[in-house]
Amino acid sequence: MKAIIIGATGATGKDLVKLLSENEDYTDIELFVRREISVESGNVKTHIVDFDKPSEWQQLVNGDVAFSCMGTTLKAAGSKEAQWKVDYTYQLDFAKNAKASGVKTFVLVSSVSANSKSRFFYMRMKGELEDEIKKLNFNKFVIVRPPVLIRKGTDRMSEKIGMKGVRVFNALGLFKKMKPMSTEKVATAMINLSKVSPEGVTIVEGQQLLDFQGKMSR
Repeated sequence: MKAIIIGATGATGKDLVKLLSENEDYTDIELFVRREISVESGNVKTHIVDFDKPSEWQQLVNGDVAFSCMGTTLKAAGSKEAQWKVDYTYQLDFAKNAKASGVKTFVLVSSVSANSKSRFFYMRMKGELEDEIKKLNFNKFVIVRPPVLIRKGTDRMSEKIGMKGVRVFNALGLFKKMKPMSTEKVATAMINLSKVSPEGVTIVEGQQLLDFQGKMSR
């Protein structure tokens, strides 16, 4: 199978690319990135694109499965408008291009509690993205809503503090759905879900992702 990916330079994306390159079911992997990146595997190809001009690279977005794990923080983006562009617009444009090119399966990394009617900006943004991609009617649309992520070598102080706080609550038996999970486990679940999910919309949230860690046949 052939996989196409946006968000390959993020923590989850990096693990996803590595695992796909080692997965015998995926013979070709193509990444859509803003700038040149180092690629170690021979079955991985990169396309440098302008995400603000999706029509220019629409014809390249073809394959069996599309994985979308792009995202940024409000702090890194600088404003809600800039974050919306990365987390919503770019991913929706990628989904539209994938649908137009005949991609059958779309796997999206969303967020726990994503809801288009939420009063919280981030949750509402993620929920609205899910709703819009649903309208594209992929044969399979898999929505992955991971809990707090454990990123390799993270230097985000807020993330470190947040994980410590969640772990304290977990020890008290609270917020079990939000128990921190490694990006590698999330990526593993994404790959397995791309194979075993039924047609239609599949939503896997929080600790349910741990049910999709072993090697699974199609």
